[in-house]
Amino acid sequence: MKSNLITFLLILISLTSYKNLISLDSSASDDVNRPAASDSSDSLVTCDRSCLEDFVNQYLTALVAHDPSILPLIKNVKYTENGQRLKPGDGLWNTASDRGSYKLYIADPQQGQVGYFGTIRENGVPAILALRLKGDNHIISEIETLVARDSIGAMRLEKLGNPHHVFLKNIPVSQRTSREELINTANMYFTGLERNDGKGVYPFTDNCNRIENGKQTTNHPSNNSKPFDIEALGCKEQFETGFFRFVTRIRDRRFKVVDQERGLVLAFVFFDHTGNIHNVKLSNGMTVPISVIRPWTWEIVELFKVENGLIRQIEAICQEVPYGMNSGWSSWEEGLSNQAGW
Repeated sequence: MKSNLITFLLILISLTSYKNLISLDSSASDDVNRPAASDSSDSLVTCDRSCLEDFVNQYLTALVAHDPSILPLIKNVKYTENGQRLKPGDGLWNTASDRGSYKLYIADPQQGQVGYFGTIRENGVPAILALRLKGDNHIISEIETLVARDSIGAMRLEKLGNPHHVFLKNIPVSQRTSREELINTANMYFTGLERNDGKGVYPFTDNCNRIENGKQTTNHPSNNSKPFDIEALGCKEQFETGFFRFVTRIRDRRFKVVDQERGLVLAFVFFDHTGNIHNVKLSNGMTVPISVIRPWTWEIVELFKVENGLIRQIEAICQEVPYGMNSGWSSWEEGLSNQAGW
């Protein structure tokens, strides 16, 4: 009798242990698509630059393979493409056919985030991809993308060969500033551009330049003789003219990736144009026509290089979207705000 009781208890203990094991395994499978890349307790927050850049490369490999299952994703990973929330595997995942030659990484080890500008091929057609990844415990939790389907812009970037050298240059340790100071300088760009009147404080170096979808839009005179050529001017000179007054709202300003080592700030924003400003009177008294005749919006991912509190270089990826569109990452109220957020 005693022997039978002991046998029964041992069976009961074994069944309970097995049930707990199955429950633990099921719980783990609910959190991620696949086992994490590492069993250590290290997270993307402790990833260095090389580690973060490798996550981008893994992502791009999976994208071109049309297979998100090979990535370490949490079950409910948030993924947006051009402001629309999709499931990984949809959208560009169906059409990306290859990586292009242009690539620029922005690493933020403190926040476990990484940004990327690069060219791709979509069913063989050149396009531009701006990407942000966020993760923890070697698992990706956020994916934000902007696909600029601008084949000419993509080819311009590839013709440049490499990103501007200042984006790859470290700031001396003694000259590095806080995240807040870097964000504040970058935000002054948007504040000065919104309803631009030529009278603001514009923190640019004398040799600042801006590239938009591969095209230099400062210090780049047109081949045609024009009474006023905005692209022939430098960054500060452009703002001082008051020309950009037709950009009526710069909103949903999210400064998500800050690379303090290199003095880089990556911002996600929207530029709204109401379409009812048909002429602008410049600071010098000249009046110039504005060709914007309807409401429309740029969705923009913009990168700033900041040196000694001044903007040295700017690179932007732009795509036209419906007027007033939200990013998919902000509330309706936040999406309409022109205040800095991160």
